[in-house]
Amino acid sequence: MRIDLASARREGEWLALVRPAGSDDWPEAGSHPHEVRKRLLASSLFPAKWINRLFSVGGIRMEGERVLLHAFPAAHLDRSELYRMAALPPANPKLEALAVPLWEDDYALVLNKPAGMRVHGASPGERGTLAEAAARHCLIAGDPQPVRHIHRLDDDTSGPVLFAKNDLAQWRLDEAMRGKEVDRRYVAIVQGRLKASRGTIDLPIGRDRHHRSRRCVTRNGDAAVTHYEVAEQFRSAALVRIRLETGRTHQIRVHFSHIGHPLLGDGLYGGEVSQLAHQALHGERLLFRHPLTGEPVEAQAVRPAWLDRLIGKLRDS
Repeated sequence: MRIDLASARREGEWLALVRPAGSDDWPEAGSHPHEVRKRLLASSLFPAKWINRLFSVGGIRMEGERVLLHAFPAAHLDRSELYRMAALPPANPKLEALAVPLWEDDYALVLNKPAGMRVHGASPGERGTLAEAAARHCLIAGDPQPVRHIHRLDDDTSGPVLFAKNDLAQWRLDEAMRGKEVDRRYVAIVQGRLKASRGTIDLPIGRDRHHRSRRCVTRNGDAAVTHYEVAEQFRSAALVRIRLETGRTHQIRVHFSHIGHPLLGDGLYGGEVSQLAHQALHGERLLFRHPLTGEPVEAQAVRPAWLDRLIGKLRDS
């Protein structure tokens, strides 16, 4: 079954697939959903688990010669704690005002996370998170999709965070994360003068047995690879651009602290905190493939005001 994904269109809660010109294996009008399911599975264009789940809940049907998939079901507002919170005024309006969309369509949403905002709650009912802001954004737009974050940033790290807006997008984007196909680029200010203008830190990271909140480089840890390049050298600090191959907790902070160049403001890992009250780390760009079409997508976040101010001070010092 040949499917032209470029011609697929959302119609309310349904994804409509039209018969490509010259297709001779398209389901006939009135075909049973079981027959449509078999042909969709044979096409290998959609996750098999997703197609089978749609079939089990009546989410596959024919309308004339069009195949309709129930790809965009609205979230159950009366059951969703996240949307109940999103229906309330923002817990921190000034912070949430910075959580602007950087890219969005029917499948995915990229929000700019400001420093000081959690991606999701650490306990039930916790308010003021980026996940709540994402749900409120969809609610205000009149399209309450069941948004779910695909990756996280530390509470005090700013930058783009990717959300899936439906099950198909979540399956595809989760798979891309596991396959290291979501490319995250960061900028950071680290202390001191690095010996090399570029390099790779390939050191495993695990929990610090002596400190509940910390991670550390340890022989038995998980593989962690960080690539960096010095963008600007100051008298006693450097602005570095960073690309991650892996996404371990606190990876950038741990790696640079381990090589003797902790991030400015990162008191947890030995950074100087007199000029900044949190780590000087900002997600600059997020690159991924669209969960339906596979086309490349790039979302870029402008430097936050705190980072521009810090760079200005370092240049003047």
